[in-house]
Amino acid sequence: MADTAPAAVTLVYGLDGTDISRKACHWLDRFGPAYRFVDLQRQRPEPATLKAWAQALGGWEALVDRGGRAWGGLLAQRKHPASDPEWTLLIREHPGILRQPITQLPDGRVAVGFTGGSYERLLGKAKAKA
Repeated sequence: MADTAPAAVTLVYGLDGTDISRKACHWLDRFGPAYRFVDLQRQRPEPATLKAWAQALGGWEALVDRGGRAWGGLLAQRKHPASDPEWTLLIREHPGILRQPITQLPDGRVAVGFTGGSYERLLGKAKAKA
């Protein structure tokens, strides 16, 4: 259950079957670099990976979708994690609370969410693959 892949592969983390993950993968199929999709339900990120993402994005709040159904379904007392271990446990138990997709580039950069424009800025000017 490693969270790593060969250095030249972009990793796209999301929940299999969600529209936003499908759209991101479709965009990468057409315009992007080689990538590997990681289903967060089947392969939960390790605590160290989650902490690295939170650091890269400016904190835990950047990773969590507080407007989503998964967050709304949490018990009230679970919605206020106070430490890194509490955040990592909560996310590993409920990966649906993460903003999706989470894109990790080979150079270590991390981004959350998807629009064609955001991927163009992140990965460079889009040109359809032949």
